[in-house]
Amino acid sequence: MPQVALSIAGLDPDGGAGILADIKTFSIFGVHGVGVITAITYQNTKEFLGLYELPVDVVISQLRAILNDITVHAIKISTVYSPEIITALANELRKVANEIPIIIDPVIYTKTGGKLLRDDAIEVFKKELIPLARVITPNAIEASILTGIKVENLENAMLAARKLHDMGAETVVIKGGHINTSNSCIDVVYHKGKTHLIEGPRYNVDTTHGSGCVFSSAITALLAKNKPVLEAIKEAKDVVTKAIVNGYKIGSGVGLTNPTSILHLDAEKYRVFENMKKALEMLEESSYVPLLVPEVQMNLVMALPEPYAKTIDDVMGVRGRIVNLGTKVKAAGPIEFGASKHLAKAVLTVMKYDPNIRAAINIKYDPEIIEICNKLGFTTSFYDRKEEPLEIKAIEGATIPWGIEVAIKKMNGKVPDIIYHFGDWGKEPMITVFGKDAIDVVNKVLKIAEEYAKKKRLSITGR
Repeated sequence: MPQVALSIAGLDPDGGAGILADIKTFSIFGVHGVGVITAITYQNTKEFLGLYELPVDVVISQLRAILNDITVHAIKISTVYSPEIITALANELRKVANEIPIIIDPVIYTKTGGKLLRDDAIEVFKKELIPLARVITPNAIEASILTGIKVENLENAMLAARKLHDMGAETVVIKGGHINTSNSCIDVVYHKGKTHLIEGPRYNVDTTHGSGCVFSSAITALLAKNKPVLEAIKEAKDVVTKAIVNGYKIGSGVGLTNPTSILHLDAEKYRVFENMKKALEMLEESSYVPLLVPEVQMNLVMALPEPYAKTIDDVMGVRGRIVNLGTKVKAAGPIEFGASKHLAKAVLTVMKYDPNIRAAINIKYDPEIIEICNKLGFTTSFYDRKEEPLEIKAIEGATIPWGIEVAIKKMNGKVPDIIYHFGDWGKEPMITVFGKDAIDVVNKVLKIAEEYAKKKRLSITGR
């Protein structure tokens, strides 16, 4: 049987936060999520329109229905709007607090400014719920409201964490998103009499709606699986960071975090690997492909799909390139993410114009090959490296993105099958073949290679 985590929370209709975000987060750890809804909010990604609090007896009936039948391994509490709901929940949860870890995410305001904890409920919250917390996870604003300490820096965050502990919480995590720590995001953790600083990168993105829910839900799921508290907090921070980085926008307001990206990313990496593996086998079986290998050798790349393809480390290529053995080609090394630099930049640039075009291969430049491409019905475009602006040349690695964009603009923004350039001082002229995936690209190359071989045989025989 799987571990079970219970979320006591509000319903956010856009799915970014609240009980829907909690259940999604539980699932990425293989934990079954059950829920008790305390309130239904009327909100979307740009505005908070209101809230309907469920009657106390309805909330408690949901909770009893779960606890009287299902073994719950961890409980998370977030939206508890009124003193009445708080008192009723506390009375029920005291019966199980010694056996089941309770994680409290004291949600007071939404990202869009809605209020989820009434002013007259704050003191009741402090008295009734904080002493039940195995872990409490306020942000700096929430910690300030609960403790009376203005949390703007790490020093004050440490003071507030200790005060929340003195109020009854066993472990306190004050999240660093609203604390001014320059380029890093530092969470302050007070655990067993010691203060720990957990540092992570700070990203300038707006896909943060639901980030607090994902963080506390990840801790809940990990405690349900008997992870030690500090380990759970550190792993949860990694999870929410990835959820923010791989977030997306579904409306015109704040973007949503994407906790399930962790599962999707692993699946997509496997799909890319399998596609690349098959495409390489096709290349290595052809006796015509060696005719297309340039002096700098060849590489084949395929990127992860959006929203995961952001850097060259998100593009799989061949380590050591694909080399010409005379009668065959052979991958010199394994296929890995981050194995290609130049082709990876080309694909990432192309994906800005058409995210469905995720793969590329480089072949040698020959005017006859361009003629063959046109004959086969492939669309072609080019750029001249001699026209590259000096300010672009001065930036390391900027030439390829510039050239690809020039070639695409010549096609009125449409990505062609083929982009080529004529070389420059010390730079070999080159053709790049693009496609939806690695197999698609290789199929194009095999057609080109076969026609090119025919052309070469005819020129040799004189026919």
